[in-house]
Amino acid sequence: MDTDASPENDRVVIFDTTLRDGEQSPGISLDQGEKLEIAEQLARLGVDVIEAGFPVASQGDFESVQVIAKAVHGPTICGLSRTALADIDRCWEAIESAEHTRIHTFIATSEIHMRNKLRMTPDQVKAEAARAVAHARSYTDDVEFSPEDASRSDFDFMCEVLQVAVDNGATTLNIPDTVGYAIPEEWAERIRSVRQRVKGDYVISSHCHNDLGLAVANSLAAVQAGARQVECTVNGIGERAGNAAMEEIVMALRTRADFFGGIDCRVRSEELARSSRLISRLTGYPVQFNKAVVGRNAFAHESGIHQHGVLTERTTYEIMDPSVVGAAGSEIVLGKHSGRHAFADTLRKMGFDLHGDALNQAFTRFKELADRKVQLTEEDLEALVAEEVGDTVRYRFQLVSVAARVEPGETAQATVTLEVDGEHRTAEATGDGMVEAACAAIKDITGVEGRLTDYSVTSVTGGVDALADVALRFDVGGRAVPGRGLSTDVVEASARAFLNAINRAVRIDETGVADPAVDRPGSLDGV
Repeated sequence: MDTDASPENDRVVIFDTTLRDGEQSPGISLDQGEKLEIAEQLARLGVDVIEAGFPVASQGDFESVQVIAKAVHGPTICGLSRTALADIDRCWEAIESAEHTRIHTFIATSEIHMRNKLRMTPDQVKAEAARAVAHARSYTDDVEFSPEDASRSDFDFMCEVLQVAVDNGATTLNIPDTVGYAIPEEWAERIRSVRQRVKGDYVISSHCHNDLGLAVANSLAAVQAGARQVECTVNGIGERAGNAAMEEIVMALRTRADFFGGIDCRVRSEELARSSRLISRLTGYPVQFNKAVVGRNAFAHESGIHQHGVLTERTTYEIMDPSVVGAAGSEIVLGKHSGRHAFADTLRKMGFDLHGDALNQAFTRFKELADRKVQLTEEDLEALVAEEVGDTVRYRFQLVSVAARVEPGETAQATVTLEVDGEHRTAEATGDGMVEAACAAIKDITGVEGRLTDYSVTSVTGGVDALADVALRFDVGGRAVPGRGLSTDVVEASARAFLNAINRAVRIDETGVADPAVDRPGSLDGV
């Protein structure tokens, strides 16, 4: 037995069952190469024990466990076995080449399991446990025993079975909440009582399922009560609602070392994010965005108040350093809840250092877009800045609405509202299409005449809420004036681009200052 993991020690053994209990998740079926890749990553992660599989379950599972036992160094390689002697023989055959071996054998001790599944009496269960542990011990000094469905077992009877297991050589007693029935307070009391009742030299372990969403809470309660092994999986995958999530247990122990009295484990936490991604990719089980520690949003902030705090001092809203778990870092997500501070900081990191009216103008436009698009990317912001920043405008866009005519020979109708010298002006116009109708309404309000000579639409980002970036050239007075507009609606983007071009033309006429983006008369040949 590993003396470092004795109940009095401040180290918790991390027993990873991703490859056994985790693979039992519906829809997951890993091949031998995938299992080996995961086992090698678990070794890099620094887990103490890898439960590599259930060798008697199938020839494929046997061969996978055997390959892992031969190839993976560092952790103890464990195989699961029922109490049947032939199962234990098969388990040993699979793991015997490992540097460190463990046989994990189990039998149910709850009345409902003994009566309906095993069809055995309590005395028969005790005898079977004694025989299985003794047989496993003939192969290896490291034997783990589990009374399946411990949370629903009669406590006195369960302790009798556990004592038999210890008396026959079990070095780890694992208490499994097989069906996720336990509540933290009662689970801690059960673990504590087992330690008091069952005599001998062993490590007490906890294996919790998440049917009530309490697997991690129960596991941590068990640690508080004296358990010095925790059985868990990466990303919390496993039967039904899954197992206790390793990454959450590890980071809870470290982040709240004050509460747990410095109890820790050997896991290299900087490998947690990588391990999570690997498991997700190979199993096909996505990690929920708000998953603790390794979820996409674990270190992401959209609220303006939170963003301001994190940008000023990360610890205002983050209790863990992202780098400690191998995450890229804190992420400021720009959306409708974001504030000016985060907006300006993001632009500054992109190379746009805006202040005063320019920042106010860009931020106002950002808020308009954020109400219509869930999240704005850097590409969206670049297009926004290109559209908004740097121009002193006379006409400001307010609203466009269109009605398409579907009858043959009929036209589209558009209503446009602009702000002109602080006043709102509205005009209606028709056209062969919605864009032409919107541009005609803008001409009516501004009084600027000309013709559209070039027009292109680009999707800035993907998705149904992608921003349309419209670029056009407007021939006014012999000058080809460019315009650009941005919106989630193509018609609105076109109207904004058209108005942008008109503002350029008006500014040149009023100030006499040349715009390098505007072509001189005669430069429209071939357009």
